[in-house]
Amino acid sequence: MATLVHDLELPAIDFFADNGRDARLNDFRELRDGGHWLARGLFGFALTRYEDVVAILRDKRWHNASRLIAEMSGIDDQEFLQSRRESILSAEGDTHTRLRRLVGPAFSPRSADRLRPYMREVIAGLVDPLLADGRCELVGDVCEPYPIPIICELLGAPKEDWKLFSVWASDLLRIFNNNLGEDLPYIKRASAELDVYVKDLIAARRHDPNDDLLTDLIAAGDAGDRLNEDELTSLVTAVIVGGTDTTRNQLACTVALFTEHPDQWTLLADNPSLAPRAVEDSMRILGAIRGTGRFASEDIEYRGVLFPKGTVISPSLQSANRDAAIFADADRFDITREPSSHPQLTFGSGIHYCLGAALARAELQEALPLLAQRMANLALDGDIVWKPAATGIWGPDVLPLRFTPQSGATA
Repeated sequence: MATLVHDLELPAIDFFADNGRDARLNDFRELRDGGHWLARGLFGFALTRYEDVVAILRDKRWHNASRLIAEMSGIDDQEFLQSRRESILSAEGDTHTRLRRLVGPAFSPRSADRLRPYMREVIAGLVDPLLADGRCELVGDVCEPYPIPIICELLGAPKEDWKLFSVWASDLLRIFNNNLGEDLPYIKRASAELDVYVKDLIAARRHDPNDDLLTDLIAAGDAGDRLNEDELTSLVTAVIVGGTDTTRNQLACTVALFTEHPDQWTLLADNPSLAPRAVEDSMRILGAIRGTGRFASEDIEYRGVLFPKGTVISPSLQSANRDAAIFADADRFDITREPSSHPQLTFGSGIHYCLGAALARAELQEALPLLAQRMANLALDGDIVWKPAATGIWGPDVLPLRFTPQSGATA
């Protein structure tokens, strides 16, 4: 007979602990080494092992918990609660299957690849003005502005609107920062402004089709099925928001990691073909998304434990990515590491695997070799300031760097 999860004697892990970059990682390692695959977490329970994280993420009975964030945070603003529309990020079952079927081709690796020349142009335009000084603050100078013009290009939005996108994305993603009491006004305002903008953008593209993602989404269909206006608006909003903070935080995490491994930085500069492996292993070692949330849509029995309907569970992507039972020498960063049959999990797994993974991979693969070649002898030029531990999409707030000055470079 299964044991009710609430009756188990489990260790607890403090998701708000802010005593170092790897604080929770060390806690998770101790739990795994002690034979604990399950612990008490922030709102429910946390998973520590790769095998269990993948199993839960691939089990369709466990639904995405993002839809519960406001309620779990005690928000009772009815205007806000009722204004939320279902999106591909939170949809489940037949609705989710339909949306992924319709939009999947528009987010293929081939679609991302057609933007690679523009990615190189954008990253070079940000980096080249910094080379003569031999110093920069990478988050503000490069990481923050890098993905937004690419999203504009992807959607066919005016390039001068990138600053609007940046502000809206940052404000909407406050919902994951466990501070909704203070952040809700920013979230509501950004949501309303972005909603109007996206609807106007869709109307313009219907009138004037172009070679971009938005035109592809408007035309997307299967056996006569089409995205309706609300679905299109929700999807474009997800692209703007999801394609912004994730990429810029991951780029900052990856470069911060390279400052600890200068030999790997030099190796990447000399062998830019290693960029795909560099992206995968850096996301495994230091991912910008360190966990996710699921809730039981029904009573679920797993590994002899009964999780009642409504139980919230937090699969730790951070812990799974360092599971020594899966990855040889799991704590070692190595851009020559052979591709594994067990992928890094920062993009997730299962039906909610990151829709924009191909785009994010391409952006990182184009940025990293260029940075490595133009910023030789990379080193920290001060302390890294990390975002608070409980931040949903996490990374450096400040990343001061120094490198060998150059007189200039061309893309």
